[in-house]
Amino acid sequence: MSNLLDLAPVIPVVVLDDAESAVPLARALVAGGLPVIEVTLRTPVALDAIRRIAAEVPEAVVGAGTVRSPGDVEAATGAGARFLVSPGTTPGLLAAMIAGGVPFLPGVATATEAMTLAERGVRELKFFPAEPAGGVAYLKSLSGPLPDVRFCPTGGITPSTAPAYLALPNVGSVGGSWLTPRSLVTAGDFARIEKLAAEAAALRP
Repeated sequence: MSNLLDLAPVIPVVVLDDAESAVPLARALVAGGLPVIEVTLRTPVALDAIRRIAAEVPEAVVGAGTVRSPGDVEAATGAGARFLVSPGTTPGLLAAMIAGGVPFLPGVATATEAMTLAERGVRELKFFPAEPAGGVAYLKSLSGPLPDVRFCPTGGITPSTAPAYLALPNVGSVGGSWLTPRSLVTAGDFARIEKLAAEAAALRP
C-alpha cells in the first residue's frame, strides 16, 4: 500500500450503527474519490462493518479508528483492517500497533508526544483533537522544530477549514466526520455521500 497520508486529502471518519450500510457507504466514498475509510470502533457493529468492506469493496483501504487497547488492535486486524488510528497513545497500545503489522496513526496532541513517537521511528501521527488542541496555528508551529513528522489532524475540522490544514507542509491528510453524517447514512442517501466525498477529494490545494 502507498503511504497512507498520500492516498487522499481527507480520510472519512465513519460511525456506523448498522452493518448493512457499510458496503454501500464504502462504495459511495470510493466512487467520490476517497478510498481510505476509517471505521471507528464506537459501535457494536464496527468490526462486522470492517469485515464486510474488506471482503466486498477491495478498492477501499478500510481501517479501524478509536483503537484504544491491544485487544482492539487484534480484533481490528483480525476483521481485515488495513490500518489503525488511535485517539491517544500509551506504551502498551504503541507496542501492540507496532506488532500489528499494518500502518497506524497514533494520536498525539503535544510536541512532547510527537517527539516521543518520533524517537521510536513513528513519524506519521494523528493530531487530535485538532481544533481544541490548537488547530492550524499549532501544527504550523511544529513544522520548524519537527520537520520530519507528518500529521493527520482530526477533530472539529470542516470543509471550510480543511484547506488551511492541507496547505501546511507537515499535514498529509485530514480526518473528517462531515462526509458521513448519521442522517444521510440512516436515510441511505449514498448519492449525497458520494457528492460530499467528491467535494472533499478536490480540497487539496
